[in-house]
Amino acid sequence: MFAGLVGAIAWNLATWYFGLPSSSSHALIGGLVGAALAAQGTSAIVSGGLVEKVIVPGIVAPILAFTVAGVAIVVSYNVIGKVRPGPVNRSYRLGQLVTGSLFSLAHGTNDAQKTMGIITLALIAHGNLPAGSFDVPTWVIVASASAIALGTYTGGWRIIRTMGSRIIKMDPAQGFSAQGAGAAVVLAATHLGYPLSTTHVISGGVMGAGAAKRLSAVRWGVAGNIAIAWVLTLPAAGIVGAVASLVPAPEAIRLLIVSIAVTLTGRRITAPEPQTDRVPQPA
Repeated sequence: MFAGLVGAIAWNLATWYFGLPSSSSHALIGGLVGAALAAQGTSAIVSGGLVEKVIVPGIVAPILAFTVAGVAIVVSYNVIGKVRPGPVNRSYRLGQLVTGSLFSLAHGTNDAQKTMGIITLALIAHGNLPAGSFDVPTWVIVASASAIALGTYTGGWRIIRTMGSRIIKMDPAQGFSAQGAGAAVVLAATHLGYPLSTTHVISGGVMGAGAAKRLSAVRWGVAGNIAIAWVLTLPAAGIVGAVASLVPAPEAIRLLIVSIAVTLTGRRITAPEPQTDRVPQPA
């Protein structure tokens, strides 16, 4: 489990560094699968569950969000087509408070559960909880929710910039449609027990909201880079997890610390210079 987490964290740091919104959920699953394969072989993997619960939903979810957001923005533009832009934008900004809250709720109902599952799995493996029937301890729920909330609050400007401006130049109506579509898809998947990536879903929603306005509104080169990162997430995190499972734990910890330090150092080096409106004065 430790090696799987190392694989997931390493891949998430790499994609964050390049500003690519990848799936932490799939990175976590990939890391665990890679570590389990290296430790016990194929017998440790339930291949049917991996395909049914991870790979198929990972393909379907962004396509579904793309479609729902596209339909939503077409309907929205038809409804508000003759209304002045000022009141429309103000209304949609207020509406985004609702859709943003719904998507945050959906994020917690799906992503936080994976973190809780990993901690609970560790407790079961250590013998603190029975494997047959158990309740997730309250402290696990609080710790997972707090970590998810803190990470979402602190965020990462690279990912925020990619989602907010590099895929499409988003207006409030498109943001409303993308968030609403994403929340609907994730909440439906949570109800059915599928561990979706909220990153995949909201990325699909953003692309759908842009493409429905006009295809050229989407920067397809950026979208293609994001899609490549999605495809590589499971195998890349799995490889790192497998390697981490084969090295002693202290060395794996040192490797993880070095990776974090290098990433944070790179962030400081490549951070953009602050903008200023001051005009240089002649000497």
